[in-house]
Amino acid sequence: MKLFWRLFLSYALVIVLTVVALLLLTEVFASSFIRHHVAQMVQVMGPDGRSLQGDLTQGMRTTLTGALLIAAPLALLVAFLAASVASGRVVRAVRQLSEGSRAVASGEYRSRLPEQGQDELTDLARNFNRMAASLAAVEASRTELISTVAHELRTPMTALRGYAEGLNDGVLPQETAARGVLRETQAMERLVRDLSLVSRVEAGAVDLFLQDVDVQALLLAAEERFAPLAVSRDVRLDFRLAPKSCVYTDPERAAQILANLLGNALKYTPAGGQVHVWAEFRAPHVCIHVQDSGPGLTAEDQGRIFERFYRVDPSRSRMAGGSGVGLTVARGLARVMGGDVTVRAELGEGSTFSFTLPHSPVSSGEVAL
Repeated sequence: MKLFWRLFLSYALVIVLTVVALLLLTEVFASSFIRHHVAQMVQVMGPDGRSLQGDLTQGMRTTLTGALLIAAPLALLVAFLAASVASGRVVRAVRQLSEGSRAVASGEYRSRLPEQGQDELTDLARNFNRMAASLAAVEASRTELISTVAHELRTPMTALRGYAEGLNDGVLPQETAARGVLRETQAMERLVRDLSLVSRVEAGAVDLFLQDVDVQALLLAAEERFAPLAVSRDVRLDFRLAPKSCVYTDPERAAQILANLLGNALKYTPAGGQVHVWAEFRAPHVCIHVQDSGPGLTAEDQGRIFERFYRVDPSRSRMAGGSGVGLTVARGLARVMGGDVTVRAELGEGSTFSFTLPHSPVSSGEVAL
């Protein structure tokens, strides 16, 4: 049986039962009500009224019954019309939801339901539209991911083919071809590794080993690691070490975040520029800042720079290396550990990336940053 008729018959059953109950209750309570009022009328009329008591009672009962018999069909007609309208609205909403679900299931994520009213059916349509929008965003992200990965792999694959053809034709020495093949395979391995890490970060499946980590030791290790790179790029690297303080974090992941921010800063800071690194306490977190004197970022870039594979300057970024997911990983790791990564920048004025980690006072005498 169709949903419309099931709803309509359920409404009709309720209406019929209501009318029958009304008639029965009227018969039960109307008799005493009529007798009481007829008795009052007889008292007012005096002795002559007693002879009319039976006729008055019967007349009032007949009038009431007749009125009910006339009003009942009209009330039933109006009630059935209302039931038909209500059933039709529910069935129409269900049909729209069914058609929309079928469209989404077939991959048409742009399908939307009309949102009219303030009831549960409208809430259902609104939630369906939100779901469809989320699925559309996921599908767009998936398509973009596949396209980007294919593009990222195309460059090393083309290079590998070139080395293979050069080696086969005898125009490249074996040593040169071997170094080129090794370099390109390492680039592909890095891409696969970064993609794997991104997926685990977004799924919240990153293994963490949280402990108290000395901020000063974290900065010193980063300075020792990146000082040679800064010298080779003719960039001044300035670390302002803070008084002893600790954060509660995974030391390897925290070092990975700082390395990512420092690597980007040195990559995009021109020769003769400078990169400053310092930490400060902002209860209940410790905030580590990496400030560069590079080209800076536009407002649009700042809003999208943490997206997967987003590049401010695609051609320049690919020449400089990297898979384009470093900042996505850095922010994801920081948030998993209870912190965050943010950016403040002005176009032509450099950028300042900051990441926070939960402060961990290892002793009551610790000095705040």
